[in-house]
Parts: sequence; structure tokens; C-alpha cells
Amino acid sequence: MTVAVDGTTVATPSFAGTGAWTTWATTPVSVTLTAGTHTVRATATTANGGPNVDSLTVGDSGGGGGAPSASELLAKLTSCSQISSGKYKTDSETSRTIPVCGLSDAVFWKADMDIDCDGQRTSQCNENTDCCFQADTAFHQSDGKPLNAAVLPYVVVPSPSSTWDYRKFGIAGAGVVAVIYNNQVTYAVVGDTGPTDIIGEASYATASSLGINPDPSNGGTDSGVTYLFFKNSKVTPIESHANAVSTGEALARQFVDNH
Repeated sequence: MTVAVDGTTVATPSFAGTGAWTTWATTPVSVTLTAGTHTVRATATTANGGPNVDSLTVGDSGGGGGAPSASELLAKLTSCSQISSGKYKTDSETSRTIPVCGLSDAVFWKADMDIDCDGQRTSQCNENTDCCFQADTAFHQSDGKPLNAAVLPYVVVPSPSSTWDYRKFGIAGAGVVAVIYNNQVTYAVVGDTGPTDIIGEASYATASSLGINPDPSNGGTDSGVTYLFFKNSKVTPIESHANAVSTGEALARQFVDNH
């Protein structure tokens, strides 16, 4: 028998006879995998069909499998190598205190969370609920419509300026972002751009998923939010939160393992 992962043979286990069809035995096979989805196939290679296989059980032996926790991610973000030429405000009335930090494969900042309700009109996001509502987002769905802030977790990046230009650092629309708050992680996409001097903003759905008040008129939180952007990543289509989660979890695990 051969055992293959994603079409590549990784093991050729042998099976000693047990003496009776009613007596079963277990043969383990260990393989080191990268984070993500894989196809495992067992193929009989002998003329008589090989062993009588009752079942195949695939499991994680620990030590690096699965999506990392909030604490695992934050442990890799304790110091900042500033890549912005200046710092940002968290709100229009505050001073510039927030730098953009860079790593080889990621960009991050630690800030507040203001609520972005722009995009498609919904009962949660419209001119009546949000004084500053705009019926558009910088990046659009696959059907050409603006994003839906009420249902799609997305993050706002500052518009390009002399302080920092996200486009020059592997960040683009539909890029994957891990948003960390209160020991929780939610995966979002880069969905909109904001003022050139303010940082720390995400959609109604992002806030809601983290237990932050998502009301655009009085919601958000003043501090404690970390935004981790994975360079050169992309979710297709941008409106698929399920794809953002699966891609984000794989990239986050890779990030933790590589740092």
C-alpha cells in the first residue's frame, strides 16, 4: 500500500498478518504538512488488493497544526520596525502616535477601532444610522457592487500619502487581515480606504464578530486592537468570508511557525 498527500507518495506502510479476519491492528503513518487543505489517498499495490482496511483516521499530533490563537499571534508582534515615515492619529482630534510596523511577510499596527458602515445600504448602515455614510467602498465585490459592511468583515487602510503608501508594501484590496482583540481573532479583507492621517477602522461586521459595539454612531473601541496584514495575499472573491477565514488561518499558522 502507498499513502500519498496531494499526489505525492509519502509512505509505503507494511502490514503484518494478525492471524484472523476478526483481529484488527493499527499501523500509524506520520507526515509533516504545511497549514491548509490537503488530499490524502491510500492505494493498494499488491495483486490481491493488499490488507483489508477498515478505516483511515487523519489527525493532528499537535505542535503547530491548526489556526493560531490570539496570544500566539501577539507574541510575534511585541516589537515594531517602523516602515511609515511618520505616525497616524486614531481620531481627528488626537495626536499622531500610531506607527505602521513591518516584517518580511506582514505589516501590522496597534490602534483603536472606528466603525466603517460604507458600501451597500442596509438596515444597519445607511444615511440615517451613520452621519458620514457613503454608498461606496474603495474595493468592490465580484459583481461590481460595493462591499456590504454589515455582513462582511473588512478593514480600512489609510489612503496613500507621504506618511505611508500601503500599495508599496504588498497590501491590496482583498488582502487578508487578522484582527485581534480581547483574546479573539477574526479574519477580514482589505475593503476600503480612509483619511490619509487616521488609522484604526473596520467594518460593522468586523466589530460585531469581536464583540465590539458596531453602531456607527457610538460604537467602536478606543484601544487594544491589532491589525495584522499578510503581504501579497488575496481572497477570491473578496466578498467570501469563508475564503478569508480559510486563507487567513493558513497564513497565520505559517506566520507563527516562521517567526
